[in-house]
Amino acid sequence: MVRFGATIGAIWGAALLVACSPQGGAQNVAVQDTPPAPPTVAGGPTISAAGLRLIDVAIESGARTHIFRTELAATSEQQSKGMMFRTEMGDDEGMLFPSYEPQARSFWMKNTPLPLDIIFIGPDRRITNIEAGVPYSTDSVFSDGPALAVFEIRGGLAEELEIGPGDRVVFDLPADAAP
Repeated sequence: MVRFGATIGAIWGAALLVACSPQGGAQNVAVQDTPPAPPTVAGGPTISAAGLRLIDVAIESGARTHIFRTELAATSEQQSKGMMFRTEMGDDEGMLFPSYEPQARSFWMKNTPLPLDIIFIGPDRRITNIEAGVPYSTDSVFSDGPALAVFEIRGGLAEELEIGPGDRVVFDLPADAAP
């Protein structure tokens, strides 16, 4: 299904290019100085500035629930890029890398200037371990067992919010995001 969605996205992107390309001679074309705002719903934008779908991810830690507006890295291409080249991340933001099937996961920070907390989520949707992502490091960090997903937030934020192993992570993947 992800391949199908990626194919539809590629077809839509190609159609957009064809639709926006000049047909023949010179034409008057309006130039927009700023990019258009992402589409929104009542809860805010649905697409990030990087073009990724936004979802809410909640971490239930004791009596507290922390909610993050989260970019969904659904495809292997999006997961490969991750947070590369990003220079900032808000305290209420994150990026989710779903596995779709629980499996051992490893991450590195190549071309990533931000320190990140890399949160591994087990098949029971509880945090198995949290590893520090060191900027620009090519050393891998690993999940403690199979992971259903990996969640990245600003480095040090998990400790500040007292988020740790055993905490429950709540999120719903859009139906068209899964294979």
